[in-house]
Amino acid sequence: MILGTSRAVRVFAYPEAVDLRKGYDGLFGLVKQGLARDPLSGELYLFVNKRRDSCKVLVWDGTGLCIFQKRLERGRFASPWREDGHVVRMTASELALFIEGCDLVGRRSLSPDVVFPTPAGA
Repeated sequence: MILGTSRAVRVFAYPEAVDLRKGYDGLFGLVKQGLARDPLSGELYLFVNKRRDSCKVLVWDGTGLCIFQKRLERGRFASPWREDGHVVRMTASELALFIEGCDLVGRRSLSPDVVFPTPAGA
């Protein structure tokens, strides 16, 4: 997968189905308005269509916006939408599993929580 990132990179799934005919400007607007996040932060933003057979990932790589897209020939992606409408947050590893077709993504935590080191003597 081209999106080689570390665990420190945050991934946010848009909380409802998206018309994937949207390009850079449309997805940029969804991140700004719908997620209230900065599309130029380097975080990854996942968008999935209503049939859940296609997805796009929007990311700023430091020089420009990139869109990565995948369409499944069979099956469906896991639903990245929650009943309460809250944004599903994933790790980069969970995003990779999602793109590979793992149906557990979004239904249960697949990664351990981030560990924040404490200074010695604290």
